Amino acid sequence: MSAGFEQFDGQWGENAQLAVDTLEHKPTKGIPNMSMNVMDWGLLEEVSGHAPGEYQEKPDEVYRDFQLACGACKNDQWIPRNPLSMTSQGYDSDTERKPTTGAEEIVVDGMTIDSPEAVAEHIEKFVFPGLAKSADETYPNDEAVIEKLIQGEVDVQNYFGMNMLKIPYHGFKHFSSLAYGRYGYANYFMAYALFPELMEKSFSLQADVAAKRNKQAATAIVRGKLPRLLRLDHDMADSRGTLVDIKSLDEIWFPHFARSIKPLLDAGIRLIWHCDGNLMQMVPRLIECGLCGFQGFQYEDGMDYERICKMTDNDGNPLTIWAGVSVTTTLPHGTKDDVKKQLKWLVNNGPKTGLMLGASSSVAPSTNRGNVKTLIEGLKHYRENGRT
Repeated sequence: MSAGFEQFDGQWGENAQLAVDTLEHKPTKGIPNMSMNVMDWGLLEEVSGHAPGEYQEKPDEVYRDFQLACGACKNDQWIPRNPLSMTSQGYDSDTERKPTTGAEEIVVDGMTIDSPEAVAEHIEKFVFPGLAKSADETYPNDEAVIEKLIQGEVDVQNYFGMNMLKIPYHGFKHFSSLAYGRYGYANYFMAYALFPELMEKSFSLQADVAAKRNKQAATAIVRGKLPRLLRLDHDMADSRGTLVDIKSLDEIWFPHFARSIKPLLDAGIRLIWHCDGNLMQMVPRLIECGLCGFQGFQYEDGMDYERICKMTDNDGNPLTIWAGVSVTTTLPHGTKDDVKKQLKWLVNNGPKTGLMLGASSSVAPSTNRGNVKTLIEGLKHYRENGRT
Protein backbone atom coordinates (compact mmCIF):
# COMPACT_ATOMS: atom_id res chain seq x y z
CA MET A 1 0.00 0.00 0.00
CA SER A 2 1.41 3.38 -1.05
CA ALA A 3 2.51 5.85 1.61
CA GLY A 4 0.39 8.98 1.36
CA PHE A 5 0.76 12.52 2.59
CA GLU A 6 1.26 11.35 6.17
CA GLN A 7 4.95 11.08 5.24
CA PHE A 8 5.03 14.88 4.89
CA ASP A 9 3.66 15.63 8.36
CA GLY A 10 5.83 18.17 10.16
CA GLN A 11 7.78 19.01 7.00
CA TRP A 12 5.57 21.66 5.39
CA GLY A 13 7.21 24.98 4.61
CA GLU A 14 5.61 28.26 5.65
CA ASN A 15 3.65 28.77 2.43
CA ALA A 16 2.37 25.20 2.22
CA GLN A 17 1.33 25.29 5.88
CA LEU A 18 -0.55 28.52 5.23
CA ALA A 19 -2.48 26.70 2.51
CA VAL A 20 -3.18 23.74 4.80
CA ASP A 21 -4.54 25.99 7.54
CA THR A 22 -6.63 28.02 5.09
CA LEU A 23 -8.21 24.91 3.60
CA GLU A 24 -9.28 24.00 7.14
CA HIS A 25 -10.67 27.52 7.66
CA LYS A 26 -8.32 28.20 10.53
CA PRO A 27 -7.59 31.86 11.32
CA THR A 28 -4.26 32.84 9.73
CA LYS A 29 -2.14 35.97 9.72
CA GLY A 30 -1.42 35.88 6.00
CA ILE A 31 -3.61 35.16 2.99
CA PRO A 32 -2.18 32.39 0.80
CA ASN A 33 -1.93 32.72 -2.95
CA MET A 34 -2.69 30.11 -5.56
CA SER A 35 -0.43 29.00 -8.36
CA MET A 36 -1.03 30.86 -11.62
CA ASN A 37 -1.09 29.49 -15.16
CA VAL A 38 0.92 32.25 -16.83
CA MET A 39 1.34 31.45 -20.54
CA ASP A 40 4.03 34.04 -21.32
CA TRP A 41 7.17 31.94 -21.81
CA GLY A 42 9.53 34.87 -21.31
CA LEU A 43 7.86 35.92 -18.08
CA LEU A 44 7.99 32.36 -16.75
CA GLU A 45 11.74 32.37 -17.38
CA GLU A 46 12.35 35.86 -16.03
CA VAL A 47 10.48 35.43 -12.75
CA SER A 48 11.82 31.92 -12.14
CA GLY A 49 15.44 32.98 -12.76
CA HIS A 50 15.91 30.79 -15.82
CA ALA A 51 17.65 31.89 -19.00
CA PRO A 52 15.68 32.83 -22.12
CA GLY A 53 14.72 29.73 -24.10
CA GLU A 54 14.90 27.35 -21.15
CA TYR A 55 11.14 26.93 -20.84
CA GLN A 56 10.94 25.04 -24.12
CA GLU A 57 13.85 22.83 -23.06
CA LYS A 58 12.59 21.97 -19.57
CA PRO A 59 9.01 23.22 -19.15
CA ASP A 60 8.22 21.30 -15.98
CA GLU A 61 11.19 22.72 -14.09
CA VAL A 62 10.72 26.32 -15.25
CA TYR A 63 6.97 26.25 -14.60
CA ARG A 64 7.50 24.84 -11.10
CA ASP A 65 10.22 27.34 -10.29
CA PHE A 66 7.97 30.17 -11.48
CA GLN A 67 5.24 29.07 -9.06
CA LEU A 68 7.69 28.87 -6.18
CA ALA A 69 9.19 32.26 -7.06
CA CYS A 70 5.67 33.74 -6.99
CA GLY A 71 5.19 32.31 -3.51
CA ALA A 72 2.40 29.96 -4.58
CA CYS A 73 1.10 28.16 -1.52
CA LYS A 74 -0.92 25.53 -3.34
CA ASN A 75 -1.38 23.99 -6.76
CA ASP A 76 -4.17 21.68 -7.84
CA GLN A 77 -4.16 21.73 -11.64
CA TRP A 78 -0.57 20.86 -12.49
CA ILE A 79 -0.29 21.77 -16.19
CA PRO A 80 3.35 22.81 -16.74
CA ARG A 81 3.25 22.25 -20.50
CA ASN A 82 0.00 24.11 -21.15
CA PRO A 83 1.77 27.37 -22.14
CA LEU A 84 3.54 25.45 -24.91
CA SER A 85 0.18 25.32 -26.70
CA MET A 86 0.29 29.08 -27.37
CA THR A 87 3.05 31.34 -28.69
CA SER A 88 3.49 35.00 -27.82
CA GLN A 89 1.34 35.80 -30.86
CA GLY A 90 -1.43 33.43 -29.77
CA TYR A 91 -2.34 30.16 -31.44
CA ASP A 92 -0.45 29.27 -34.61
CA SER A 93 -2.37 29.15 -37.88
CA ASP A 94 -1.80 25.39 -38.03
CA THR A 95 -3.23 24.76 -34.55
CA GLU A 96 -5.76 21.95 -34.73
CA ARG A 97 -9.32 23.29 -34.99
CA LYS A 98 -11.74 21.47 -32.73
CA PRO A 99 -15.56 21.42 -32.55
CA THR A 100 -15.65 24.56 -30.40
CA THR A 101 -12.69 26.34 -32.01
CA GLY A 102 -13.59 26.63 -35.67
CA ALA A 103 -13.44 23.10 -37.09
CA GLU A 104 -14.86 23.15 -40.60
CA GLU A 105 -16.20 19.62 -40.24
CA ILE A 106 -16.97 17.68 -37.07
CA VAL A 107 -16.54 13.92 -37.37
CA VAL A 108 -16.97 11.65 -34.34
CA ASP A 109 -16.53 7.87 -34.58
CA GLY A 110 -16.80 8.15 -38.35
CA MET A 111 -20.08 10.06 -38.15
CA THR A 112 -20.37 13.58 -39.55
CA ILE A 113 -22.06 15.80 -36.98
CA ASP A 114 -23.93 18.31 -39.13
CA SER A 115 -27.33 18.48 -37.42
CA PRO A 116 -29.00 17.98 -34.03
CA GLU A 117 -30.36 14.70 -35.34
CA ALA A 118 -26.80 13.54 -36.01
CA VAL A 119 -25.90 14.39 -32.39
CA ALA A 120 -28.83 12.33 -31.14
CA GLU A 121 -27.96 9.43 -33.43
CA HIS A 122 -24.35 9.37 -32.25
CA ILE A 123 -25.36 9.49 -28.60
CA GLU A 124 -27.74 6.56 -29.02
CA LYS A 125 -25.38 4.51 -31.20
CA PHE A 126 -22.07 5.13 -29.42
CA VAL A 127 -22.39 7.07 -26.17
CA PHE A 128 -25.07 5.04 -24.43
CA PRO A 129 -23.40 1.65 -25.04
CA GLY A 130 -20.01 3.10 -24.07
CA LEU A 131 -21.30 4.52 -20.79
CA ALA A 132 -23.12 1.30 -19.95
CA LYS A 133 -19.93 -0.66 -20.60
CA SER A 134 -17.88 1.75 -18.45
CA ALA A 135 -20.38 1.44 -15.60
CA ASP A 136 -20.11 -2.35 -15.73
CA GLU A 137 -16.31 -2.27 -15.81
CA THR A 138 -15.73 0.40 -13.13
CA TYR A 139 -15.33 -0.95 -9.60
CA PRO A 140 -15.63 1.49 -6.68
CA ASN A 141 -13.02 -0.41 -4.67
CA ASP A 142 -10.51 -0.94 -7.48
CA GLU A 143 -7.24 -1.04 -5.52
CA ALA A 144 -5.04 -0.45 -8.57
CA VAL A 145 -6.86 2.78 -9.43
CA ILE A 146 -6.87 3.98 -5.81
CA GLU A 147 -3.17 3.33 -5.33
CA LYS A 148 -2.34 5.03 -8.64
CA LEU A 149 -4.23 8.15 -7.59
CA ILE A 150 -2.40 8.33 -4.27
CA GLN A 151 1.03 7.70 -5.75
CA GLY A 152 0.48 10.28 -8.47
CA GLU A 153 -0.17 13.00 -5.90
CA VAL A 154 2.81 11.93 -3.79
CA ASP A 155 5.09 12.04 -6.84
CA VAL A 156 4.03 15.57 -7.75
CA GLN A 157 4.33 16.75 -4.14
CA ASN A 158 7.85 15.41 -3.99
CA TYR A 159 8.62 17.29 -7.21
CA PHE A 160 7.24 20.50 -5.72
CA GLY A 161 9.15 20.19 -2.47
CA MET A 162 7.60 21.09 0.86
CA ASN A 163 6.65 24.73 0.34
CA MET A 164 3.80 24.38 -2.17
CA LEU A 165 0.90 22.08 -1.35
CA LYS A 166 -0.46 19.75 -4.04
CA ILE A 167 -4.24 19.50 -3.95
CA PRO A 168 -5.98 16.68 -5.88
CA TYR A 169 -7.41 17.51 -9.29
CA HIS A 170 -6.83 15.30 -12.34
CA GLY A 171 -8.62 11.97 -12.03
CA PHE A 172 -10.33 12.87 -8.77
CA LYS A 173 -13.65 14.42 -9.83
CA HIS A 174 -16.28 13.13 -12.19
CA PHE A 175 -19.82 14.30 -12.94
CA SER A 176 -22.40 14.58 -15.69
CA SER A 177 -21.48 17.24 -18.24
CA LEU A 178 -22.67 18.99 -21.37
CA ALA A 179 -21.08 17.51 -24.50
CA TYR A 180 -20.64 20.63 -26.64
CA GLY A 181 -16.90 19.97 -26.71
CA ARG A 182 -17.51 16.81 -28.72
CA TYR A 183 -20.25 17.98 -31.07
CA GLY A 184 -19.86 21.77 -31.28
CA TYR A 185 -22.12 24.36 -29.73
CA ALA A 186 -24.86 24.79 -32.34
CA ASN A 187 -25.81 21.20 -33.08
CA TYR A 188 -25.38 20.03 -29.48
CA PHE A 189 -27.56 22.74 -27.96
CA MET A 190 -30.21 22.26 -30.64
CA ALA A 191 -30.21 18.58 -29.74
CA TYR A 192 -30.41 19.49 -26.05
CA ALA A 193 -33.57 21.51 -26.76
CA LEU A 194 -35.15 18.99 -29.11
CA PHE A 195 -34.41 15.74 -27.25
CA PRO A 196 -34.57 16.38 -23.48
CA GLU A 197 -35.33 12.75 -22.60
CA LEU A 198 -32.26 11.58 -24.51
CA MET A 199 -30.15 14.22 -22.78
CA GLU A 200 -31.36 13.19 -19.34
CA LYS A 201 -30.57 9.56 -20.10
CA SER A 202 -27.06 10.67 -21.06
CA PHE A 203 -26.65 12.57 -17.77
CA SER A 204 -28.00 9.59 -15.85
CA LEU A 205 -25.61 7.12 -17.47
CA GLN A 206 -22.72 9.52 -16.94
CA ALA A 207 -23.66 9.72 -13.26
CA ASP A 208 -23.65 5.92 -12.99
CA VAL A 209 -19.99 5.91 -14.01
CA ALA A 210 -19.05 9.10 -12.17
CA ALA A 211 -20.39 7.92 -8.83
CA LYS A 212 -18.22 4.81 -8.98
CA ARG A 213 -15.12 6.75 -10.01
CA ASN A 214 -15.73 9.32 -7.30
CA LYS A 215 -15.90 6.50 -4.76
CA GLN A 216 -12.42 5.47 -5.89
CA ALA A 217 -11.25 9.09 -5.62
CA ALA A 218 -12.78 9.53 -2.17
CA THR A 219 -11.06 6.40 -0.92
CA ALA A 220 -7.73 7.60 -2.32
CA ILE A 221 -8.06 11.00 -0.67
CA VAL A 222 -9.00 9.58 2.73
CA ARG A 223 -6.51 6.69 2.70
CA GLY A 224 -3.71 8.81 1.27
CA LYS A 225 -4.41 11.64 3.71
CA LEU A 226 -4.54 14.04 0.77
CA PRO A 227 -6.02 17.53 1.15
CA ARG A 228 -9.79 17.10 1.39
CA LEU A 229 -10.82 19.63 -1.22
CA LEU A 230 -11.54 19.38 -4.93
CA ARG A 231 -12.23 22.07 -7.52
CA LEU A 232 -14.88 21.09 -10.05
CA ASP A 233 -14.90 22.87 -13.38
CA HIS A 234 -17.11 22.68 -16.44
CA ASP A 235 -18.03 25.79 -18.42
CA MET A 236 -21.81 26.13 -18.24
CA ALA A 237 -22.32 29.86 -18.74
CA ASP A 238 -21.33 32.80 -20.91
CA SER A 239 -21.53 36.50 -20.12
CA ARG A 240 -25.33 36.42 -20.38
CA GLY A 241 -26.01 33.49 -18.08
CA THR A 242 -26.24 29.70 -18.26
CA LEU A 243 -25.75 28.13 -21.69
CA VAL A 244 -29.11 26.38 -21.37
CA ASP A 245 -32.26 27.37 -19.51
CA ILE A 246 -31.76 27.01 -15.77
CA LYS A 247 -35.14 25.30 -15.39
CA SER A 248 -34.03 22.53 -17.73
CA LEU A 249 -30.88 22.06 -15.63
CA ASP A 250 -33.09 21.77 -12.54
CA GLU A 251 -35.08 19.01 -14.23
CA ILE A 252 -32.52 16.92 -16.10
CA TRP A 253 -28.98 17.86 -14.93
CA PHE A 254 -28.79 18.84 -11.27
CA PRO A 255 -30.28 15.58 -9.90
CA HIS A 256 -27.65 13.53 -11.72
CA PHE A 257 -24.87 15.98 -10.85
CA ALA A 258 -25.82 15.62 -7.17
CA ARG A 259 -25.77 11.83 -7.47
CA SER A 260 -22.35 11.98 -9.16
CA ILE A 261 -20.67 13.88 -6.32
CA LYS A 262 -22.38 12.17 -3.39
CA PRO A 263 -19.51 9.71 -2.69
CA LEU A 264 -17.10 12.63 -2.33
CA LEU A 265 -19.41 14.56 0.01
CA ASP A 266 -20.12 11.43 2.05
CA ALA A 267 -16.37 11.09 2.62
CA GLY A 268 -16.13 14.63 4.00
CA ILE A 269 -14.41 16.10 0.94
CA ARG A 270 -15.13 19.76 0.31
CA LEU A 271 -16.02 20.76 -3.25
CA ILE A 272 -15.73 24.16 -4.89
CA TRP A 273 -16.76 25.27 -8.39
CA HIS A 274 -14.73 27.12 -11.02
CA CYS A 275 -16.70 30.09 -12.34
CA ASP A 276 -16.65 31.06 -16.02
CA GLY A 277 -19.23 33.53 -17.26
CA ASN A 278 -22.28 34.60 -15.28
CA LEU A 279 -23.16 31.66 -13.04
CA MET A 280 -25.23 33.57 -10.48
CA GLN A 281 -28.32 31.44 -11.13
CA MET A 282 -26.31 28.29 -10.47
CA VAL A 283 -24.60 29.48 -7.28
CA PRO A 284 -27.42 28.72 -4.80
CA ARG A 285 -28.20 25.47 -6.58
CA LEU A 286 -24.59 24.30 -6.39
CA ILE A 287 -24.53 25.11 -2.67
CA GLU A 288 -27.76 23.16 -2.23
CA CYS A 289 -26.08 20.18 -3.90
CA GLY A 290 -23.36 20.34 -1.23
CA LEU A 291 -20.64 22.58 -2.66
CA CYS A 292 -18.84 24.84 -0.22
CA GLY A 293 -17.12 27.46 -2.34
CA PHE A 294 -16.14 29.01 -5.64
CA GLN A 295 -13.05 29.94 -7.67
CA GLY A 296 -12.41 32.23 -10.62
CA PHE A 297 -15.12 34.90 -10.99
CA GLN A 298 -15.77 37.01 -14.07
CA TYR A 299 -16.91 40.11 -12.19
CA GLU A 300 -17.44 41.99 -15.46
CA ASP A 301 -20.06 39.42 -16.49
CA GLY A 302 -22.20 39.85 -13.40
CA MET A 303 -20.64 37.50 -10.85
CA ASP A 304 -21.50 39.24 -7.58
CA TYR A 305 -18.35 38.56 -5.57
CA GLU A 306 -19.43 40.54 -2.53
CA ARG A 307 -22.78 38.75 -2.36
CA ILE A 308 -21.25 35.31 -2.85
CA CYS A 309 -18.67 35.87 -0.12
CA LYS A 310 -21.47 36.56 2.36
CA MET A 311 -23.13 33.20 1.63
CA THR A 312 -22.63 30.05 3.68
CA ASP A 313 -22.67 26.35 2.90
CA ASN A 314 -25.50 24.00 3.88
CA ASP A 315 -24.12 23.78 7.42
CA GLY A 316 -23.87 27.54 7.88
CA ASN A 317 -20.08 27.66 7.46
CA PRO A 318 -18.25 30.38 5.48
CA LEU A 319 -17.54 29.52 1.87
CA THR A 320 -14.09 28.67 0.57
CA ILE A 321 -13.19 31.37 -1.94
CA TRP A 322 -10.28 31.33 -4.38
CA ALA A 323 -10.43 34.85 -5.82
CA GLY A 324 -8.35 36.28 -8.64
CA VAL A 325 -7.58 39.58 -10.30
CA SER A 326 -9.39 39.57 -13.64
CA VAL A 327 -7.40 38.12 -16.56
CA THR A 328 -9.87 39.56 -19.09
CA THR A 329 -10.04 43.18 -17.93
CA THR A 330 -7.72 44.33 -15.13
CA LEU A 331 -4.50 42.47 -15.95
CA PRO A 332 -4.48 43.01 -19.74
CA HIS A 333 -6.10 46.45 -19.92
CA GLY A 334 -5.79 48.10 -16.49
CA THR A 335 -3.02 49.99 -14.75
CA LYS A 336 -0.82 48.89 -11.88
CA ASP A 337 -3.06 50.89 -9.57
CA ASP A 338 -6.08 49.00 -10.95
CA VAL A 339 -4.39 45.71 -10.05
CA LYS A 340 -3.71 46.93 -6.52
CA LYS A 341 -7.25 48.23 -6.10
CA GLN A 342 -8.84 45.00 -7.26
CA LEU A 343 -6.64 42.93 -4.97
CA LYS A 344 -7.62 45.15 -2.04
CA TRP A 345 -11.29 44.85 -3.00
CA LEU A 346 -11.01 41.05 -3.10
CA VAL A 347 -9.43 41.02 0.34
CA ASN A 348 -11.80 43.51 1.94
CA ASN A 349 -14.88 41.69 0.71
CA GLY A 350 -13.65 38.10 0.95
CA PRO A 351 -14.51 35.70 3.76
CA LYS A 352 -12.50 36.00 6.97
CA THR A 353 -11.24 32.43 6.62
CA GLY A 354 -10.85 30.16 3.59
CA LEU A 355 -9.69 32.90 1.20
CA MET A 356 -6.93 32.44 -1.37
CA LEU A 357 -5.76 34.95 -3.98
CA GLY A 358 -4.31 34.82 -7.48
CA ALA A 359 -5.47 35.36 -11.06
CA SER A 360 -9.05 34.64 -12.10
CA SER A 361 -7.96 32.17 -14.81
CA SER A 362 -5.04 31.55 -17.19
CA VAL A 363 -2.96 34.63 -17.99
CA ALA A 364 -2.58 34.97 -21.78
CA PRO A 365 0.81 35.74 -23.39
CA SER A 366 -0.15 39.27 -24.44
CA THR A 367 -1.01 40.34 -20.89
CA ASN A 368 0.80 43.42 -19.58
CA ARG A 369 3.92 42.10 -17.86
CA GLY A 370 4.10 45.03 -15.50
CA ASN A 371 0.60 44.28 -14.26
CA VAL A 372 1.44 40.61 -13.70
CA LYS A 373 4.54 41.59 -11.72
CA THR A 374 2.42 44.03 -9.69
CA LEU A 375 0.02 41.17 -8.96
CA ILE A 376 2.91 38.98 -7.79
CA GLU A 377 4.12 41.78 -5.50
CA GLY A 378 0.60 42.27 -4.14
CA LEU A 379 0.19 38.58 -3.44
CA LYS A 380 3.44 38.64 -1.48
CA HIS A 381 2.19 41.58 0.58
CA TYR A 382 -1.06 39.86 1.59
CA ARG A 383 0.69 36.54 2.11
CA GLU A 384 3.11 38.11 4.58
CA ASN A 385 0.95 40.82 6.14
CA GLY A 386 -2.62 39.56 5.91
CA ARG A 387 -5.41 42.07 5.52
CA THR A 388 -3.35 45.16 6.32
